[in-house]
Amino acid sequence: MNLAELIANGGVTMIPLLVLSVLSIGTILERIWFWSRVLFTEQKLLDRIMEAATLNWDLVEKIAREHRKHPLGRFLCSPLSLTEPDPEVFHLALEAAADDELAHMRKGDKILEAIIALSPLLGLFGTVWGLITSLSSIQISDLGTSSTAGVTSGIGESLISTAVGLLVAIISLSFYRLFQAFWSNQFRIFRKAGSQLEVIYRQRWLEEEESNFSMDINR
Repeated sequence: MNLAELIANGGVTMIPLLVLSVLSIGTILERIWFWSRVLFTEQKLLDRIMEAATLNWDLVEKIAREHRKHPLGRFLCSPLSLTEPDPEVFHLALEAAADDELAHMRKGDKILEAIIALSPLLGLFGTVWGLITSLSSIQISDLGTSSTAGVTSGIGESLISTAVGLLVAIISLSFYRLFQAFWSNQFRIFRKAGSQLEVIYRQRWLEEEESNFSMDINR
């Protein structure tokens, strides 16, 4: 059975299911492209930032700006661009930047959630509609005769929409869970990187405060 026959035999809901399947594939491919670019370069970028933060803090902002197309770079650009902020302000800036970036990284999730919810329901509706259409043509006098052969075929064809709806939902759900796992890992990485940078920044801040205090005393 080719695609045209599948659509013709599947009933009235096959067109919406086809639209949902195309939308699902497009979203999945876009998210795969996005995550592949993020994951393959993230560890190297994180190592560079942590090394710079330890050895030369002034280089951290430069590295983050050079990688503003990467989520980790964008996450750090905003707080690092502040001019000598108070540690509490730096902490709040890190949290705000992380929230914005993590929300942006969930792009496409709502589309997949809608497809996962709608596809089985559309398939079930197509099956019920096909059953109604097939059974409405049966008369009591036709039972047990060859006249019901077409009805049996129609019932079989009406189940196609349910199978297609379930298939679209299963594929969408599988990739949705995969992307959720990637996002959860990013949450942990952002949290770890932010905490480490905050600790280093607080240490620098205290050292500068002590240095300024000593200079004032000497004067």
